[in-house]
Amino acid sequence: MHRIAVIAVPPVTAFDLAIPELVFSVVEVDGAPAYDVVVCTAEPGVLATTGSVRVVVDHGLDALRDADTVIVTGSGRRDDFAPEVLDALRQAAGAGRRVASICTGAFALASAGVLDGRPATTYWPYSEEFTRRFPRVDVRAGVLYTDDGDVFTSAGVAAGLDLCLYLVRLDHGATVANHVARLAVVAPVRHGGQRQYIESPAPPERGTGLAETRAWALERLGDELTLKDLAAHANTSVRNLTRRFRAETGLSPLQWLLQQRVDRARELLESTTLPVERVARLSGLGSAESLRQHFGRKVGVSPTAYRSGFAHAVTPPPT
Repeated sequence: MHRIAVIAVPPVTAFDLAIPELVFSVVEVDGAPAYDVVVCTAEPGVLATTGSVRVVVDHGLDALRDADTVIVTGSGRRDDFAPEVLDALRQAAGAGRRVASICTGAFALASAGVLDGRPATTYWPYSEEFTRRFPRVDVRAGVLYTDDGDVFTSAGVAAGLDLCLYLVRLDHGATVANHVARLAVVAPVRHGGQRQYIESPAPPERGTGLAETRAWALERLGDELTLKDLAAHANTSVRNLTRRFRAETGLSPLQWLLQQRVDRARELLESTTLPVERVARLSGLGSAESLRQHFGRKVGVSPTAYRSGFAHAVTPPPT
């Protein structure tokens, strides 16, 4: 079982602290738990948070000795870290453990020197401070999370969920990660390079919106869906459909449909041995050439290269 040690640095951000256990504790492979999560801190006991609650942490930093992955979560502290915490992070990174941070936890990693020469991100309001204080770090201020092989960082709040789901995806593939995302009621895939925030937020959704139409479309990704098909299902005009789609998703209907088809292709490439031509048809991208073009633009690699790097347990191909 993969052991994950989560370091709480007071005053800890309670939401960030809850994320790893929320995600990793529900992962099962072949009916058995895939991860063992333990929360630890420099001085076990009652810890202050950035809010009005307190949390109790029973384990000290000796919990890191058996850890395969070490995650330091967000905190109201961005400097003057306990020397024991910095030493523990250096030792974990030096031993080749997978090391990650959520939100302002990147300040602890950077203070320990773990991020020197590496790409990293943190919660965007603190990006300028982070860049100024750690000139040796390759700061990627706008992205959701970074992957440098054995060191990972994420932006604030929900980006911690994205990073943890990404780690599950690396370990066990898209099918398992998507199942965990459904249990957590969050989007299964938000790419690390996606922006942390939208400058012009979409208006709040009212009523049930187009959720049923999107669910209907997801079951028919392999079909030749048109704007008229989507509008007919939503019982509205194409013009109104487009306006409402942008308000609810931030994308046009066709942009949203393309993203879902690329995500479907990713899952098929990971979990089946289907030829690329068949993956293209089942995902609704048409031809192998169309799949290669859209996949390369969205994911950054070819379908074949993606499969070689991310393929996991193969399931029987769909009929």
